[in-house]
Amino acid sequence: MRTLSQEERCKYEVARELGLLPKLEQVGWAGLSTAESGRVGGLVGARLRQRRKEQQACTLPLPASTTP
Repeated sequence: MRTLSQEERCKYEVARELGLLPKLEQVGWAGLSTAESGRVGGLVGARLRQRRKEQQACTLPLPASTTP
């Protein structure tokens, strides 16, 4: 068995949360409907954007203090 990338793990996690994991295991990604795969992709994209936003917030420089 191969090691899954972070994005692949996220896709499977979202599919599990949506209740699609049994279908996915049975028919594979190509067996999902357009609506199902779009829902998975939309949620994965939203999570990746959120993670990127959180990481940027941690790397921004702190504002200079306004007290003398």
